[in-house]
Amino acid sequence: MEYTVLSNGVKMPMEGFGVFQVQDPKVCEQAVLDAVSVGYRLIDTAASYGNEEAVGAALKKCGACREDLFITTKLWVSDSSYEGAKKAFETSMKKLGLEYLDLYLLHQPMGDYYGAWRALEELYKDGRIRAIGVCNFYPHVLADFCETVEIAPMVNQVELHPFFQQENALKIMRDYEVTPEAWGPFAEGKHGIFSHPVLTEIGAKYGKTAAQVALRWNIQRGVVVIPKSTHRERMEQNFDVWNFELTDEDMSKIAPLDIGHSEIVDHFDPNFVRALHGRFR
Repeated sequence: MEYTVLSNGVKMPMEGFGVFQVQDPKVCEQAVLDAVSVGYRLIDTAASYGNEEAVGAALKKCGACREDLFITTKLWVSDSSYEGAKKAFETSMKKLGLEYLDLYLLHQPMGDYYGAWRALEELYKDGRIRAIGVCNFYPHVLADFCETVEIAPMVNQVELHPFFQQENALKIMRDYEVTPEAWGPFAEGKHGIFSHPVLTEIGAKYGKTAAQVALRWNIQRGVVVIPKSTHRERMEQNFDVWNFELTDEDMSKIAPLDIGHSEIVDHFDPNFVRALHGRFR
């Protein structure tokens, strides 16, 4: 496992385990237990996933030292205000059973997210959170945010995979010393990513799968990845990306796969924004 160092000096694993859409409590708890036993130390959840309690139950049983774990959760849109964030944070901490959080993220740049950020800044200053960050902040939003707030976000979790590479977004993050983190590193299975001929051909040189190549590609761009699987064998495969390195030629072959937009979400669609605001009311 390799680590990156955030702008505030905190070490963050370059690969973690995500639990998006793992809603069955027993399945989620077992998945986290398996992930930790495989070697994952970064666990990524969110209030909106509805599984913080299951993650917390697994953390109590996993046997890993708390100091070795890097636990992330996120603030949902419905709590995006100063007071809402303070209350939601305490709710998440209770569900997770933690005394401190390693990373707390604004899940969307929606609602009163500036007010919510002030709450996160206070929680960070009080030592309740080791690092604070955002999700789904496109370059123009991130630039405005970093120019406005007191404490710039340390992480921006966005969609990043070979078919939506977001090179400009990565450049803006580097400009503001914001660490990129990829949700959906497998493009949610789109474009036949697990058997894509370009990724498969590259992987064959190293005895690796197309999925492993996709993860390694992001890692070599300085991107933290959080693949998800409820199958231990897949978890092991996803974690086995630290014993090979893609060449510049490999990276150049992957570059043309970029289609330049998401096929998973459309944050520019007003109906999508309305749905996010009303989803949990």
